Amino acid sequence: MQQTLKTLMLTAGLLASPLISANTDAQTEALYQQHCASCHGSDRLGGMGPALLPDNLSRLKKDQAEDAIRKGRPATQMLAFADVLNDQSITALAEYIYQPPAKEPVWGKNEIATSHLLPHPFGSLPDTPVYDADMMNLFLVVEIGDHHVTLLDGDRMEPIHRFASRYALHGGPKYSPDGRYVYFGSRDGWITKYDLYNLKVVAEIRAGINMRNIAVSADGDHVMAANYLPHTLVLFDADNLELLEIIPVENDAKESSRVSAVYAAPPRDSFIAALKDIPEAWEITVENDRAKVRRMQTDTWLDDFFFDPGYQHLIGAARDGKHGLVINMDTGKTTADLPLPGMPHLGSGITWDYQGTRVMATPHFRAGAVSIIDMDTWKVIKTLETAGPGFFMRSHENSRYAWVDVFFGPNKDKVHVIDKKTLEIVKTLQPTPGKVAAHVEFDRYGKKLLLSIWDNEGAVIVYNADTLEEEKRIPMNKPSGKYNVWNKINYEEGTSH
Repeated sequence: MQQTLKTLMLTAGLLASPLISANTDAQTEALYQQHCASCHGSDRLGGMGPALLPDNLSRLKKDQAEDAIRKGRPATQMLAFADVLNDQSITALAEYIYQPPAKEPVWGKNEIATSHLLPHPFGSLPDTPVYDADMMNLFLVVEIGDHHVTLLDGDRMEPIHRFASRYALHGGPKYSPDGRYVYFGSRDGWITKYDLYNLKVVAEIRAGINMRNIAVSADGDHVMAANYLPHTLVLFDADNLELLEIIPVENDAKESSRVSAVYAAPPRDSFIAALKDIPEAWEITVENDRAKVRRMQTDTWLDDFFFDPGYQHLIGAARDGKHGLVINMDTGKTTADLPLPGMPHLGSGITWDYQGTRVMATPHFRAGAVSIIDMDTWKVIKTLETAGPGFFMRSHENSRYAWVDVFFGPNKDKVHVIDKKTLEIVKTLQPTPGKVAAHVEFDRYGKKLLLSIWDNEGAVIVYNADTLEEEKRIPMNKPSGKYNVWNKINYEEGTSH
């Protein structure tokens, strides 16, 4: 009792004093509850603001977190605290949010169901667009600078609408099969369903605390979420995002795993899940709104997946960053080992026809190279040297060229253009010296393409896909991914899925 009273007195004195210093854990906790909990949750699981847990903050360095506390964040509700907290308190708060909670947080059926928001139930909005455009040639551009999304007319290359998104979208938006709806996933676990006809959020739900991505089934009936925390896959009805099932991710020994990603496999009418901590890949089919899991044992842990066009083979990147495995999806057996020494970014891989065979190409996180692989023999037929490690690679069936950035390293302001017929780099562009140039997406016809300048005062650059000449720049706030409706719903060979 005396200790409780002492803590209360300490906290009361702490909250009453200006520019206070956090000298103890109790003082730091009190600072958090006073200044942060209303937006980020008393348990740090998030609310109006994002979750403040170590895994959720993995891409934010501690000095950046301190800077955000001190100066706030433009175009968000994150206030500046430099006039309220001294440097010691700001540092203590930054340290605090990077510490794991004493008790692992829970996010189960009740928490998911309680988070459900349904402003416009399925079927309640008009079935005609409120603007005039080719609905199959729309782009969505994710602007990570201030957490917004711009809807772009792919014919006129002009913005139609711009709307706020949840914090830190990840894994790319996924469209319904008819292209009317788009589903966004955030690192904090939120799934947002957006109506592109009526330009409205129609449903939201929080699937987890730390989510990697989402996938939409080939028939458009279901949405599945892949979580890091908790270790679950979560199945939803696509109409109103109603919870159907929580699937614990564990092996026969009850060892649990984070889920690296989940993918739709349209020809198989299934989902494929990549597991982070168990050497397995899962294929999940859904019957009568219930999930059935088929496990494929792998020789090692796989961090990233790619699929051949028919989804007969899964290509996974081994976590050691030295090779990849080819798995027959019907038998679940490993059929080939690929020498890929630079940690390939297989999720960004593309395919095309080359001299009568299908090839796939992938950039690498750790090497300045693009590997080109014959998908019949599973042999690397060429390795192109690039100006640095790359992140994204894109093309289109109707284009002669493939584009790859060099996202990592000193040449990140450059992008290479590869001739798919000769397998040679034919041009290197430097659209804005000193600023990152990354992530290409073509229009539905393969005639024009968009390239991002990843900067708060950035832009989307429109290029002619044949002449490789710049046509215009559309100013945007750190635009990252761009997603064309036609390319995504038709699984165009030159784009990510």
